[in-house]
Amino acid sequence: MGKQVATASTRRARKKGRQAPGAAKRASGGAAAPHAEPELTAGREIPERAWAYAAAAVLLLALALRLYAPEMKPLHHDEGVNGFFLTNLLREGRYAYDPANYHGPTLYYLTLPLAALAGLSTFVIRLVPALFGVGTVWLLLSLRRRVGAVAALAAAALVAVSPACVFYSRYFIHEMPFVFFTLALVVAALRFRETGGASYLMLASASAAMLFATKETAFISAGTLGLAWLTVRLWERVVGGARARGDEGGGPGGFAKLAAGGESSASAAVAGAAVLFVFIWVAFYSSFFTNGKGVADSFRALAVWRETGMSEFHGKPPGAYIEWLFREDAPILILGLLGAPAAMFGRGRSRFALFAAAWGFGLLAAYSLISYKTPWLVLNFVVPLAVAGGYAVQEFGVWAARRLFPPGGPGRAWTAAAALAAVACGASLYRTCVINFVEYDDDVKHPYVYSQTQRGFLDLVREIERVGERAGTKTPGFSTASPDYWPLPWYMRDNPRAGFEGRPNAPYDPQKTLAVVGKEEQAAMLERVLGDAYARVGDFYPLRPGVRLILFARRDLAPR
Repeated sequence: MGKQVATASTRRARKKGRQAPGAAKRASGGAAAPHAEPELTAGREIPERAWAYAAAAVLLLALALRLYAPEMKPLHHDEGVNGFFLTNLLREGRYAYDPANYHGPTLYYLTLPLAALAGLSTFVIRLVPALFGVGTVWLLLSLRRRVGAVAALAAAALVAVSPACVFYSRYFIHEMPFVFFTLALVVAALRFRETGGASYLMLASASAAMLFATKETAFISAGTLGLAWLTVRLWERVVGGARARGDEGGGPGGFAKLAAGGESSASAAVAGAAVLFVFIWVAFYSSFFTNGKGVADSFRALAVWRETGMSEFHGKPPGAYIEWLFREDAPILILGLLGAPAAMFGRGRSRFALFAAAWGFGLLAAYSLISYKTPWLVLNFVVPLAVAGGYAVQEFGVWAARRLFPPGGPGRAWTAAAALAAVACGASLYRTCVINFVEYDDDVKHPYVYSQTQRGFLDLVREIERVGERAGTKTPGFSTASPDYWPLPWYMRDNPRAGFEGRPNAPYDPQKTLAVVGKEEQAAMLERVLGDAYARVGDFYPLRPGVRLILFARRDLAPR
């Protein structure tokens, strides 16, 4: 593409009878082009001040949506388990990776310093995935030179307000850091490909290691990234070598540029990157060199996950992810579908936008083929689809400026693109506010609200605390007869007298056991076992869909 041509400077050039800079490149047959073609892919087409303000606004919006009242929603079952691991790590220095049950160790160790400084709280533990969510938006903004400033802004805005990205950025689970490290790997690899800098090779290696240390499904993401790269290369062969916009692939690759500085230094950089990858992998899985078995178990996790992935545990039909995306993240899905052909057949084909589309739809296909499906996995393809969607917004601006508002120009193109982005982001923002701040435990309306702890569960926590207040203690002894009780251990983490047996533990000593938590189906049995010494408090307390808890308190401590 030629140099950027501002509308005002074009008019001045015409008044002076001179051809505007860059017009000759766009003219047919050497004649001056009648109208300047909007330039939306150089990465500098938006004035720097406007770019800075827009990028800051997107980041601040992402931060506000992720940090507003994070304690409002009760912890999910999985969050409670993760909080239990973190609590043991902080208070006892104890953590051992177990591939048969849970994901990688990075979430706990990355949260540990913050928890040590600020204490254990729901806000603190959810702050970590929230910051990774904002970091993902920041990484998308760094792609402006690859897809264009308008596309990068649109992609970042789509992720900033995405119902999935906001909802699971407010979850203490592994998914948001996992997606961040995937995108960080791609960005660092691009910068290494472009510059040949050893520092970017190190960043790519570290990102890959953190990716594999976060979840065992990293091999799916890594494989899909490789297939997406092959898709772009094959497409370039099909189109006959025509160079796509934003492509630096015509020159030497990153390793060739690195070798240009000297063969010995290049070898040292590659060896250093490999050592860094192994060091990070071993450090995390060995619990920082205190549990050597964890390193071997990290390889065993692949077999465990393969068995789980093809089981009927959390089994869903192949079209589940598409249905969920259409219900909650339709703007990203639709724009992503439009971005793929725009990157392939548009006037200024984008290699990276095509790569992002192949990456996103490739992961969508891969996870759809796996029987095991949970809604937070949509984050893996929502982010790359947002990049393709941002490119679709940008190309719409170019098309609208040329077809709908002739004579076209950058200003009109930006306006058209901004209007489409505003509509898409507005629709997503409305859904985000509803699902995160109003109906955050309504699993009937919202597929992302998956087996979520109900808000009424917090009433049970408060009733147990009131029993303790009546007894004159902040740590009331109680027993849990229900086999379903997570995330109750998180909320009672400061109570050493809390018991989580998961079964009736009769006979109960009323002097030590001030309350008993049971499942609704255990009501009749518990009434017989507890007798007149205890009284039922309230009716029931919803834990999650299909599970309701009941509470018995020592009769003299029960509310009158």
